[in-house]
Amino acid sequence: MRLDLSSQISLERIPQRYYRPENAFEESSMTRYEKINTEIFESIEKGSAKVAKDIVKGMLAKQKNNQTFVLGLPGGVSPHSVYNELIRIHKEEKVSFKNLIVFNTYEYFPVSDEAHSNLSYLKEVFLNHIDIKPENVFSPDVMVDKDDVLESCERFENDLHKLNGLDYLLLGLGSKGNIGFNMPGSNTYSKTRLVVLDGDSINDAATIFGTKDKVPVGAITMGLSDMLEAEKVTLIAWGEQKAESVHIMVEGPVTDNVPASMLQTHTNVKVVVDLSAADNLTRISYPWLVTSCEWNSKLIRRAIVWLCTKVEKPILKLTNKDYNENGLNELLAIYGSAYNVNIKVFNELQHTITGWPGGKPDADDTYRPERATPYPKKVIIFSPHPDDDVISMGGTFQRLVNQGHEVHVAYQTSGNIAVSDEEVIRYISLINSVRKKYDPDNIELRDKYKQILHYLMHEKTKEDLDTPDILFIKGRIRREEARTATRYVGIPNENVHFLDLPFYETGKVQKSPISEVDVNIVKDFILTIKPHQMYVAGDLADPHGTHKVCLDAIFAAVDIMKKDEWLKDCRIWMYRGAWMEWEIDHIEMAVPLSPEELRQKRNAILKHQSQMENAPFLGNDERLFWQRSEDRNKATAELYWKLGLASYEAIEAFVEYIPS
Repeated sequence: MRLDLSSQISLERIPQRYYRPENAFEESSMTRYEKINTEIFESIEKGSAKVAKDIVKGMLAKQKNNQTFVLGLPGGVSPHSVYNELIRIHKEEKVSFKNLIVFNTYEYFPVSDEAHSNLSYLKEVFLNHIDIKPENVFSPDVMVDKDDVLESCERFENDLHKLNGLDYLLLGLGSKGNIGFNMPGSNTYSKTRLVVLDGDSINDAATIFGTKDKVPVGAITMGLSDMLEAEKVTLIAWGEQKAESVHIMVEGPVTDNVPASMLQTHTNVKVVVDLSAADNLTRISYPWLVTSCEWNSKLIRRAIVWLCTKVEKPILKLTNKDYNENGLNELLAIYGSAYNVNIKVFNELQHTITGWPGGKPDADDTYRPERATPYPKKVIIFSPHPDDDVISMGGTFQRLVNQGHEVHVAYQTSGNIAVSDEEVIRYISLINSVRKKYDPDNIELRDKYKQILHYLMHEKTKEDLDTPDILFIKGRIRREEARTATRYVGIPNENVHFLDLPFYETGKVQKSPISEVDVNIVKDFILTIKPHQMYVAGDLADPHGTHKVCLDAIFAAVDIMKKDEWLKDCRIWMYRGAWMEWEIDHIEMAVPLSPEELRQKRNAILKHQSQMENAPFLGNDERLFWQRSEDRNKATAELYWKLGLASYEAIEAFVEYIPS
């Protein structure tokens, strides 16, 4: 069973030689804008395996000489796959880690319970699974009073110096270009110290702690000086949400505004990324600037859109001079003139636009993104959380219903951890008032409500997990909000399905890995409908990773069924969520929305009241979900208009997934 097919999405536009040059000459040309040695891998797993192999190689070299190997490790989500591979090497290849010494590069402060520290996380996901000696693990002591923090930092610093610094430092990349908690403005000579977390850092940490109010106010971080003195440094970054930070760090100037850029001054540093995180590098996004290209329709479209933006002209006004002066003379040689390329790209973009996402019946569909028959179609909209359907494709959802298709919505997870305690208190108080009026003698319910309210209002601390009862109520709040939104759109209750995939139901931000059980639930559900269309969330920038897991579950299920005859007549369309839109070179179906349709979409999103101001996973973006969605849809429409196409209020965009 193939469980990571979503990692293949970005491969369609990018030939291998762009990220894996064939020889030293090609590599020199391709990477000439890159100031740090950067290795790009097709998937997180392949990149993580390479990093783990490097760490083990360095450790074993020291082991042969009876020496210790001093390794600096970060917390967070990014290194988890590296740790999994190191554990596998230890267990399956019988590699001992007895000569390993680990330094925890940062720790939150204050922490009232060591179980919620970064060190505890490192032990849980890595250190407890190998044969490292307990005395070989060093971490800032955060179980101290504020007055003793400076002394704790000095002890940590002294321990590091006694061991002559780090042999190998593994780093992740923060959203502001930070490494550890060395935030913008950090001094190159900074040592281990206490820093106060800013708003963005708290938002980032909320994905670990569950909500922002659970995040400690500060952190003790290893300083840039110690990091830059490490013998070898490897920084890892995965996913499209890191793409801009990777680009600035690797190709931008050295500046304390981007602390990670200071790695450019290190003589033995490497950046390891997957294709999604590499997307903004010149050789991936704009290869015509560094090499001769393998031109295909998507790359040509990307180049022309880039050229239009650069010279501030619509497509049909581009000239031979524009092409020649901006490195696109290859296209002139292939197509003969700017006019020929312009017409080709303009027509392609024009043909992506349709007001009939389910296909227009009794119409010539030669140049339409969706086929006219069968009509009406059976449609499944998969929604990772109980609001992604309306946030991401609410206008298209409404169109499909209005145009007579049989539309089903499948909510893949309960979304229960994204409901605040205040919402539960409000709903419990309401239903207890109802109980008092209509069922006053129900002592069991009275005591249950009282127990839940007392726990939430008087007992629960920032570190405590929700009880099963509270998780149930939070899940039901999300479920009923979803039903309200789908009623507003106009589909019957029997077409609303809640899959509650098991990987999600941990009660914590950290979820279980995807399993065959999750895949089979999705597969069995699809078989009950046998749809002609499926819409799935292709947004991999989701800050807590649920979208990717849900997408992998669908793709794995489709992979199992891909030889079924009915599936050959089913098209799979990927939408994107509140964080990012498809780039225009990928867009294959663009559904325009009128001002009235955009208003209806907003109303459907607003039915999810628990996800407005109090939602814990709004991320770094201050805008609410409906605002992000509208701004993104309007920006797509504006781009189409600037390229010389029709002017619409908003556009929702889709990319087709074809099983391989």
